[in-house]
Amino acid sequence: MTGVPFGLRTGSYGSLQQLSNGALQNQAAPVLLRKPSKLGLSGSREKEKFLPFICRYLGRKRVAMMLLVALALFVFVFGSFTVNKEGNGPIIVSHTESMIPFTEKASGHAVVRHFPGVEDRQKHRGSIGRKTVPRSGRSRARTPPVPAHSLRQRARPHPLSHSDLTSSNSGFTGAVPVGHQCKNFAFPPPPPAGARRIGPRPCPVCYLPVEQAIASMPSSPAISPVLHKLTYVHDENPVQSEQYGGSDFGGYPSLTERDDSFDIKESMRVHCGFVKGHKPGRQTGFDIDEADLEEMEQYHDVIVASAIFGNYDIIQQPRNISKAAKNNIPFFMFIDEETEAFMQNSSVLNNSMRVGLWKIIVVHNIPYADARRNGKVPKLLLHRIFPNIRYSIWVDGKLQLVVDPYQILERFLWRENASFAISRHYRRFDVFEEAEANKAAGKYDNVSIDSQIEFYKSEGLTPYSLAKLPITSDVPEGCVIIREHIPITNLFTCLWFNEVDRFTARDQLSFSTVRDKIMAKANWSINMFMDCERRNFVIQAYHRDLLEHMPPPASPAIRAQPASTIINTSGRRAPVKKGISSKRPRSDRKPGSRRHRKVTAGTRDRSSF
Repeated sequence: MTGVPFGLRTGSYGSLQQLSNGALQNQAAPVLLRKPSKLGLSGSREKEKFLPFICRYLGRKRVAMMLLVALALFVFVFGSFTVNKEGNGPIIVSHTESMIPFTEKASGHAVVRHFPGVEDRQKHRGSIGRKTVPRSGRSRARTPPVPAHSLRQRARPHPLSHSDLTSSNSGFTGAVPVGHQCKNFAFPPPPPAGARRIGPRPCPVCYLPVEQAIASMPSSPAISPVLHKLTYVHDENPVQSEQYGGSDFGGYPSLTERDDSFDIKESMRVHCGFVKGHKPGRQTGFDIDEADLEEMEQYHDVIVASAIFGNYDIIQQPRNISKAAKNNIPFFMFIDEETEAFMQNSSVLNNSMRVGLWKIIVVHNIPYADARRNGKVPKLLLHRIFPNIRYSIWVDGKLQLVVDPYQILERFLWRENASFAISRHYRRFDVFEEAEANKAAGKYDNVSIDSQIEFYKSEGLTPYSLAKLPITSDVPEGCVIIREHIPITNLFTCLWFNEVDRFTARDQLSFSTVRDKIMAKANWSINMFMDCERRNFVIQAYHRDLLEHMPPPASPAIRAQPASTIINTSGRRAPVKKGISSKRPRSDRKPGSRRHRKVTAGTRDRSSF
């Protein structure tokens, strides 16, 4: 990976080098500020009188400090001038350890968030009907195809090379528009792995300023290929008739009905949860208060949604949210009664039903005993709960959003002409390897996972290979979903939910099956961006159960305060209790402290400047 150019370089890099070089060049300067000997003087009487007078009046150390401060101020002003002089293009800002992206608001141009640990970034973007820029037709060398083989226990490397994954010609039909401020953005090479940071890291992402991101919102919905009208099955008495699962909440579609749902037509009627009741949220098994339902039925261009069920996570407050987003984008957090009780008892939730930016929606009569399966309802069926929205961003309850929603939508949907975006897994790209990893980690019972994989194999599922290009991964990191609510994306999440309801709750296992079946019938694709890009705009926290089992941080050692000396009226010291020394240890004495220090006439405090 070494030798890859950084791409964009600006004056900020130069100013940092000038600052460090300037500091190094002047480290020896204070040595020259000492009082010179008479043999070293030029013989001028003014120097013999003036310099010793200043040193004697202010002290040599104070003079040296004043000169160093003046030098540092000069270097700072010069560096700021250099940065402002070249601030007309995209700005690369380096953050050594921080995961919070930096926003340059003064320039009015594109800003590059620069983080350590750069990963590959794919350029494959799907066209969904809006005008796109044709990609270049130049050829490139590809790695020879890897034949499908039996599953190994250890994750195999991706068959695409780094240059293939980062190439602009990796087969995507979408492209950055001509003249876009991020058109020439390129990843710098990744930093070497260290002992402290060996896992996946965030990588740079080029965002537009919020005002420009809002202005780039499409004026009309994207075109839904083939499918134009989608309705949903209603069944007050669902009955299971076949071997494979289902539920009273999602119904029990037969295998024939399942196959028919993948036959994309102009008008379709499919199972999509909420099979009971007349409207989602009203006596459907996922019940919501009437006042909340009325608010959720209002029109919104954009919403952000999340959920915490079973008191499984700690609510995370979004950061770096613009005033425009706070005024126009509602943030909805779905919780169950168990989580509500905990939040009320811990004084996190009051009668306003708001926690920071989050509007809390309490769900009653939850349909599943598994809290993680309940979380799949708002995650995949937002279009059923919010019937009048254009765009949504879903973040899992363990994630903290740290980039403005408008910037995220512009970067991963609008700029790429996509209607659905999800990050790929940072390590695994093959469903078979994902299944083995889930079994090894105890994420679900092995029998159910094996049964699901065997079913998919009978339908033709094979290990990932280059034959699937331009698709670069079969395994998503499904904690963030960015989507436009149009019929084809609504159908995709409905059928994805049906697979989760029928088989295991591990949605990574069923993602590629649903995607590939729809893509075989319609000219539609998913923007599977790099996981390191996802880590740029969300910060991942631990689940509550992990936090509770973590050992508390080691508290610093607290030393016993020495007993103060009490003076009697007779001038003698009062007796001190046994076991407590009245003498303060030398190591505990604060540097520069004058407490309990005997000062005699004529002594000088040499530690002062």
